[in-house]
Amino acid sequence: MFRKTLILTLLIALLAACAPAQTAPEVDSAPTEVAATEAVAAAPEHNLTDGCVAEGEFDASLDYFPEKTALTHTDGFSVEYFNNYKVVTVKTPYPGAPESMQYALVQCGTPAPEGFLDEQIIEVPVQTVVTMSTTYLPFLDEFGLLDRLVGLDDATYVSNPAVLKMAEESKLTMLGYGSGVNVEQALDLSPELIITYGSGATDYDAFPVLIEAGLKTVVNAEWLETSPLGRAEWGKFIAVFFNKEADAEALFPKNVEQYNEYAALAASVTEKPTVFTGSDYQGTWSMPGGNSFAANFLKDSGADYLWADDTSTGSLPLAFEAVFEKAQGADYWVNVGYFFTPDDLLAADARYADFAAYQSGNIWNNDAITSANGGNDYYESAVAHPELVLADLIKIFHPELLPDYELVYYRQLK
Repeated sequence: MFRKTLILTLLIALLAACAPAQTAPEVDSAPTEVAATEAVAAAPEHNLTDGCVAEGEFDASLDYFPEKTALTHTDGFSVEYFNNYKVVTVKTPYPGAPESMQYALVQCGTPAPEGFLDEQIIEVPVQTVVTMSTTYLPFLDEFGLLDRLVGLDDATYVSNPAVLKMAEESKLTMLGYGSGVNVEQALDLSPELIITYGSGATDYDAFPVLIEAGLKTVVNAEWLETSPLGRAEWGKFIAVFFNKEADAEALFPKNVEQYNEYAALAASVTEKPTVFTGSDYQGTWSMPGGNSFAANFLKDSGADYLWADDTSTGSLPLAFEAVFEKAQGADYWVNVGYFFTPDDLLAADARYADFAAYQSGNIWNNDAITSANGGNDYYESAVAHPELVLADLIKIFHPELLPDYELVYYRQLK
């Protein structure tokens, strides 16, 4: 959501890098081999995505998760499979986290393993879920799980039409933001899972109060990823709570293949246009660091990002004058923020007119798909589809490479 994005952007500007995660606590038991040929024959062929193991039918020798996930582009979390449960470890749940967070996902109808606190044990497949960020919604949608969504932090900035309809029909409960989350309402709703995020700001984060109240809450750290494909792979994090590994493994490789094809196409260019991003907000221009998520998109699209030599992964808090000195002659200006026309920019600060990109009309924003309330799909479905974002940027910077492609998330300010 926009609120999450703004708060996290401001926090990133203060953080040069994330603290390293500590080693996750060891699990008491080792993965169990599927024992005998006759047991393998009786084992499920697919993960149970809707039901539980029937009472009295649990067999400790069987592998209840024949469909597993394999991580290829992120090391932000891990999944270890055991016969009737899986251990998910979020290595750095938020900036400065003193240790990792670990969850035991237990196939319902089977016994929970020892060595975990009750708050860490979550029965799967989850049947009711609350999401506290719009970035989780595209994965629920693509995995066919929107019918299990029972609540949000707020629907104001949602873009997905189906979710908006659910909210309009009062099928979703709104729990509010951050540490001000309505815990009593959450307890009344009693979802099987709440997916949220951590910023490291104790006066803002929702997860501590939700966990303290006894609600099954997990922290998704996708926003800390600096790689577009790495961030998209966090869809697999969501999938494992619903035993939807097969769906995630079918979706993600296709997107990776398409992303890499586009990146290879852009790598063939000999001339790269100069680019800068963002805009001034209350006297500070937050410019993405050279190793940031935004900078990696620009690099892969065949652009010469003017702050590419910077080594930080967060944002650089700059003065207007510092940006103008470096970017006044830049070819392109992208991701300008909450501005819809060039006149809107001038109304905010007349100095914007002195940038060459303003004068040439090469101003592009990632707000082509928005809801009536201002929900921006770039902060929703684009997280699951970095290949489309990359194609948009290539179309902007090198239109000759994709002559028949139509922009999805970007538009030119006119």
